[in-house]
Amino acid sequence: MSPRAVGPLHPEPAPTRRLRLRGFTVQDQAAFHRQINDWEICRRLPQSPYPYPEALARAWIDAAITDRIQGTAYEFAMIEAAHDRLIGSAGLRLAKGADTASLGYWTGRAHWRQGFAREALESLIAWGFAELPISAITADVAEDNHASCALLARLGFRQTGAGQAQFIGKPNERIAVLHFSLLRDLNEGFAAPANAERVEKPVVLVAACALINQAGDILLARRPPGKRLAGLWEFPGGKLVAGETPEAALVRELAEELGIGVNMGDLAPFVFASHAYGDFHLLMPLYLCRRWRGEPVGREGQALAWVAPHRLDEYPLPPADRPLIPMLRDFL
Repeated sequence: MSPRAVGPLHPEPAPTRRLRLRGFTVQDQAAFHRQINDWEICRRLPQSPYPYPEALARAWIDAAITDRIQGTAYEFAMIEAAHDRLIGSAGLRLAKGADTASLGYWTGRAHWRQGFAREALESLIAWGFAELPISAITADVAEDNHASCALLARLGFRQTGAGQAQFIGKPNERIAVLHFSLLRDLNEGFAAPANAERVEKPVVLVAACALINQAGDILLARRPPGKRLAGLWEFPGGKLVAGETPEAALVRELAEELGIGVNMGDLAPFVFASHAYGDFHLLMPLYLCRRWRGEPVGREGQALAWVAPHRLDEYPLPPADRPLIPMLRDFL
């Protein structure tokens, strides 16, 4: 499925306070080899031999460039902004036939214990969930790599098992590894125990709008990196402010998000969604609108797509929005 996007794309993760993550180029070979050709790094990476040959560094970079073009994996060079130098690598490889990606990363030994890995992974994970068709990220870590295990835990990963991996540097040796996983939305992936103490959740009121063009297509907006449920498609709209009606909120939100003018009288209430997320309960009335002024543009960096009603289920939507699809299809 290739959404007919009309908004900006985000080919690289957002820069952090000290780092930029960019795609590898052939000019990175020398710096890449200099950093990774270290036993303390290679012994933690089962697929990395030691000594690490220069020819392998070039082959790895060539493969990373090819994979990025083909859309099968996205490897990024960690560039320390202050000195414009490569200090490591972080990437995601898409799993065949599944909506998951595997995480891999390393930093040069001189840059350990300085928070660079956490900066890089926070940006990479936000980008991955926003830009790639995945709902989970997995990672395998050497059992004795306590620093990486602790980092993944701080990032929200949960250990899902243990196993062994072939150590390419020594064909007859296998190393113990731990398996980790991070879901796009932890609240959707892990149910509370049946005997958990009940906690009242605040109710959040959000108004949404299904804009319908002359062809009968519906406008969806994709949540940008950094937002909760980043990468999912949704109906435009937003939270109500104190004293605001749903109609007034939509007039304001559609102007702010899409740059279009809408009259309250052109908003027709259609249906509502009620959904319990982990830390709040969402109540969302959905309106229909066929008339507006201007051309919708993603003013907050979000991609937009006009989607035929029968194709709505091809787009990953937030849990609260999904039950609305059959009703829109039947009505339109």
